[in-house]
Amino acid sequence: QLVESGGGVVQPGGSLRLSCAAAGIINSINVMGWYRQAPGKPRELVAVIDRAGSTNYADSVKGRFTISRDNTKHTVYLHMNALKPEDTAVYYCNADLNYRDTWGQGTQITVSS
Repeated sequence: QLVESGGGVVQPGGSLRLSCAAAGIINSINVMGWYRQAPGKPRELVAVIDRAGSTNYADSVKGRFTISRDNTKHTVYLHMNALKPEDTAVYYCNADLNYRDTWGQGTQITVSS
């Protein structure tokens, strides 16, 4: 399973960090990433990172968000800077965990003044 933490309410221009740790019996973790879903919109990719550290970002977050991972802790992070109201959404962690597409429970981020 994937356990997320770090959501909350922040003002525009603020910063937050999300964490997602894999728990349980872990034989393999390949690509890890973050997705988000705003009300009335489909879930969309935010950023992904593979075991070697190669990353891919949505155009809307490039230059503001940074994804990283600690393979020794089976954890992926999302550092978010210069947050905008349009970043408001439920953020979901995703991983290829033990060769299964696995999702976290989601954490709400609200960007509002």
